[in-house]
Amino acid sequence: MASSPIPNLFLLLLSLLPFLPIFSASNVTLGSSLSANGNNSPWISPSVDFAFGFYQLNNTNTFLLAIWYANIPDKTIVWHANTTNPVQAGSNVELTASGLTLNDPNGQTIWTSQPNGTVSYGTMLDAGNFVLSDTKSNFVWESFSYPTDTILPTQILPLGGMLYSKFSETNYSKGRFELHFTDGGDLELNPVAWPSELPYAPYYSSRTDNSNSSESGFQLVFSQSADIYVVKGNGGVVRLSWQNIAQNPNNYYRATLDFDGVFREYTYAKTSVSGQSWSIVRHIPDDICMALTNPQVGSGACGFNSYCRANGGTPSCQCPFGYSFMDPNNNFGGCKPNFPQGCGVDDGTKKPEDVYDLVEIQGVNWPFGDYESLGPYNQTQCEQACLNDCLCDVAIFGGTICWKKKLPLFNGRMEAGLAIIKVRKGSVPPSGSSSFPISNSKKDKQILLWSSGSVNVLLLVVIPLMFFSIRWKRSRKAEHDSSVPETNLHLFTFEELKEATEGFKDELGSGSFGIVYKGVLKFGSKKQVAVKKLDKSTQEGEREFKAEVSAIGKTHHKNLVQLLGYCQEGPHRLLVYEFMSNGSLANFLFGLPRPDWYQRTQMALGIARGLVYLHEDCNAPIIHCDIKPENILIDQNFTARISDFGLAKSLLLNQTRTHTGIRGTRGYVAPEWFKNVPVTVKVDVYSFGVMLLEIICCRKMAEFGEEEKAILTDWAYDCYMNGRLDILVDNDQAAIEDKVTLGRWILTAFWCIQEDPSKRPTMKMVTQMLEGYVDVPIPTSTSFSYSSS
Repeated sequence: MASSPIPNLFLLLLSLLPFLPIFSASNVTLGSSLSANGNNSPWISPSVDFAFGFYQLNNTNTFLLAIWYANIPDKTIVWHANTTNPVQAGSNVELTASGLTLNDPNGQTIWTSQPNGTVSYGTMLDAGNFVLSDTKSNFVWESFSYPTDTILPTQILPLGGMLYSKFSETNYSKGRFELHFTDGGDLELNPVAWPSELPYAPYYSSRTDNSNSSESGFQLVFSQSADIYVVKGNGGVVRLSWQNIAQNPNNYYRATLDFDGVFREYTYAKTSVSGQSWSIVRHIPDDICMALTNPQVGSGACGFNSYCRANGGTPSCQCPFGYSFMDPNNNFGGCKPNFPQGCGVDDGTKKPEDVYDLVEIQGVNWPFGDYESLGPYNQTQCEQACLNDCLCDVAIFGGTICWKKKLPLFNGRMEAGLAIIKVRKGSVPPSGSSSFPISNSKKDKQILLWSSGSVNVLLLVVIPLMFFSIRWKRSRKAEHDSSVPETNLHLFTFEELKEATEGFKDELGSGSFGIVYKGVLKFGSKKQVAVKKLDKSTQEGEREFKAEVSAIGKTHHKNLVQLLGYCQEGPHRLLVYEFMSNGSLANFLFGLPRPDWYQRTQMALGIARGLVYLHEDCNAPIIHCDIKPENILIDQNFTARISDFGLAKSLLLNQTRTHTGIRGTRGYVAPEWFKNVPVTVKVDVYSFGVMLLEIICCRKMAEFGEEEKAILTDWAYDCYMNGRLDILVDNDQAAIEDKVTLGRWILTAFWCIQEDPSKRPTMKMVTQMLEGYVDVPIPTSTSFSYSSS
């Protein structure tokens, strides 16, 4: 009996379903390319819903190779290549039989798609999936298989699949949170030990991991109907622990792991409505401030020394009184005290109550990390216990128990308890900081706080007038011999600095142009400072003084030592810096005990970011000209700070190179200094590369007592090419276990010390290489140059 043609036709249509989007799309042919510029035309899906190309960020000359919603005003990115910081204008992506290749403006490859077959063409599909297909229309690569922070309807996350958050709202680097669909079939949200990728314990779990594989999760599915669920091995479905929604076919949907760690599903009407934005339809967890409960490690939702408030699933971050955000542009990056604190900060001649105030915050707690708990205590006993303990920065009073804490504080949130913050007298909240509830439990404390506030208001009025009068007199005195550019630096008298240093008694170190002394300012917060007394008898000393004030007088970055002020009175030339309590990087690297691998990597990244700031983020680029471990200082939090700008060269606005005499220190000087050619910021890149090898190996760039290791650059290259990374790091187990990072960092250093400056990466690219956001090939040229000048 003849079979009916209907079922066969139905089966045929089913077999063609995976390819129907391709039939409706415009294919991208081999040889097609896109360039990163302000007028680039992306590859568009047939519905015009999605675009693939270079997405320009905030009208800058930086771009992401990305996929975004193209048919609405809010052109939201849903995928980007390379998990990296933006690429520069002039970068190019090309489609070849080997896949997509992204090159920087110099032609250096920084990302490839790596398909699992030969590519015949590419297609931007209406689902938001960019695919590469072979001659038989089989997908050999698709963006859906390499998600970043977002999944879209019809997208499936397989076992082992992952999303990762952005670092901040505007920074597309990998952030502090990950979503894992684990190999066991469990959907988990994890904080990570940024900037590494080590996950901490999950703060959400779907609990679909089962010893019976058929009952375990098999796929995380974002259905066409905008539902998100886990499919088990036996075909069963497990809903996530959030409310159900009614799907609207006239809306777009996406689900994103946002930079604050919350996994949210969003919707947006396809018919554009004026002023419309993406609406949250549901989210996990309900309250991330309370969800992060790892008692051992991790900073919490808002970073160290902050506390978190949740408002409808959206956290906001605040700093305690006397603290300010580490990064003013990122409220989720933690807080720092605006005053020196800890044991050894004061000379011990004053009573603690004369040095510190106690400020109360009702309903705030950092529930983990207590180093001591006392009780039964009343509130007064708790306050006195913290006040008289130099280790105590915060106390939490809970009725009868007093918990003492020291920095850093983590997992701060709003919950029962009274936080008692110990702050140095005279500390005030940073401009624009949030208010918080002050306890009104004691009338005398109300009077104290009111009185302190009244005095502070009076001081804020009187002191500026006094300083204005003093500085006006000083400026009249110095105006005839001053050639220092106008800055916001404090102008000290010689007598003030002589008193601060007790007659220049405590010497911290010396250089070719003068001596650095430890001092304590005799007014305000009695801040410890380092006073650099320059030798006025030399022309170089005068030049160093002017260079240092003009170069960093208007800069501010957490990886630069801050210049607080100067003295230019008669023959005296002095520079006043914030005091760095942990000495120089040279002492840190080459002393005993050997610093651990993690500390070294954090310091190298900090130095790199400081150089990016100098080279790219200042009003006019600054070439430091003398990057070396002796000019990197370490603060009390073990943050690396670039110092000693006496040889720095400021470029004019839009200037990229300059003619100048040879500057720098033997072994760190780039070879172009000796060729009588204009130098660029690449001379700092060279010096950083030499220093990076020192940081990796904990060896000086030249060890003249050991002939086989005399020149670090050559010895390191030989070790790398012979596969002996263990010798290179002197069997440092932590570094050896982190061999992927170790290898990438060594190659980055080799790129930095290329003899040809055009082959060296920019410092921004160096940071991307160090952080693992771009591939780092072995340099094609092994021409390194060691300077013996």
